[in-house]
Amino acid sequence: MNIKFCGAAKYVTGSSHLVTLDNGYKILLDCGLFQGRGEELWMWNNEWLFDPKEIDCVILSHAHIDHSGRLPKLVKDGFTGRVICTYATRSLCGVMLLDSAKIQESDVEYHNAKILKKRKKDFKKIRQPLYTEGDTMIALSHLDGYAYEQWIKINQSVSVYFTDAGHILGSATVSLRIRENGRTRTLGFTGDIGRPHRPILKDPKPMPRVDYLICESTYGDRVHESEPEQNNRFLEIIKKTCVTKKGKLIIPAFSLGRTQELVFMLDKMENQGLLPHIPVIVDSPLSVNVTAIYRDHPECFNQELNEYLKHDDNPFGFNKLSYIKDVNESKSLNTAKNPMIIISAAGMINAGRVKHHLFNNIENPKNTFLIVGYCTPETLGGQLRAGAKTVNVFFEEKQVLADVEIMDSFSAHGDKNEMADFISNQKGRVRKIFLVHGEEDTQNSFKYFLNTKGFKNIHIPFKGETINL
Repeated sequence: MNIKFCGAAKYVTGSSHLVTLDNGYKILLDCGLFQGRGEELWMWNNEWLFDPKEIDCVILSHAHIDHSGRLPKLVKDGFTGRVICTYATRSLCGVMLLDSAKIQESDVEYHNAKILKKRKKDFKKIRQPLYTEGDTMIALSHLDGYAYEQWIKINQSVSVYFTDAGHILGSATVSLRIRENGRTRTLGFTGDIGRPHRPILKDPKPMPRVDYLICESTYGDRVHESEPEQNNRFLEIIKKTCVTKKGKLIIPAFSLGRTQELVFMLDKMENQGLLPHIPVIVDSPLSVNVTAIYRDHPECFNQELNEYLKHDDNPFGFNKLSYIKDVNESKSLNTAKNPMIIISAAGMINAGRVKHHLFNNIENPKNTFLIVGYCTPETLGGQLRAGAKTVNVFFEEKQVLADVEIMDSFSAHGDKNEMADFISNQKGRVRKIFLVHGEEDTQNSFKYFLNTKGFKNIHIPFKGETINL
């Protein structure tokens, strides 16, 4: 068999890895969207490094769009097989992919309107959306949900096993047991490795030992803050912005995972009497829908949250908290003068309502933008992380006069120590490790770090590379 690395290779987004067996059977591990800005991303998302009609099945690690976001296009372009995932991932994909379809359609509409406004119209640059809501509804019918920790038979020679990755609701590591040419080999895919001792979800569970491992490496060059340090610093930022400066604390956050964790932390602060008397607004229709799905999957909750539920039956809601769907309510936040916390998508500030909050609030020194996760360098979030003094938002240059704070400890991705610990049970068995889902410099750093931990034969594949096993 061989593996072709079709995305998230020396890049963070676009997770997609094609496993082809000797008999020609093709398994696609993830089918993610490339996220960020730039013409090359539009091309990457429109092209396949394989024929979708030839894919026999897709195995999905979790519902984040950079892992699931091209499924509707895959079906649109000819895929007819099953998409195998966990129960919670199937539930989440329903809202995540429909929201992505709306973004695809609106982005293309905006792009085409710009082309048609020009005096010299270039009709060759007119685009069609990657997929529509209609395409997405068809794609969702292909998803089959399964429980963790059971061998799922795909065909006579292949079985798959999910373990809880602790990254987001329903996230899983993938273990394939493949019988071909009279012998059995195992291939593992970490998906995104979560973090131990985090709010809401169970800790990542080690996957079975495998012969070959595809491993993520997003934060392979750093160590996150501990939970007590994180809580104290988060509260300090809230007080400095909303009490001392009387400004707005704006937190760009992914609707799936990060938003629920932030709300739960604020809920605990409120119950402990620590949260200042200020409104907290979750300004994202998708976050509202995702939070409802979280409530429907208590089987994924950790012991801490189960104990917490005995005293507070709504860990995602308190008196000062409002969830906003209506666009006019969202717009009214931009003219509001009172201190508040606004949690809004998207986390990289590359789309969604948070771009409007950036446009209207970045030049006010009373305000703070708190970046709580990875952002690709070219996005507005990435520019703020890098210390940009000005940013271009909606074709207007804006000075960065608001404070910018960064807290990677909120990340749902394990740091280098947590990832190394997670795969430590593979030592002595794994023949080769392939690092994916990371920037190249970070991957090189993580490779060296793993070498010091006793791991050998580590390879960093490039996009389109095929490796025979």
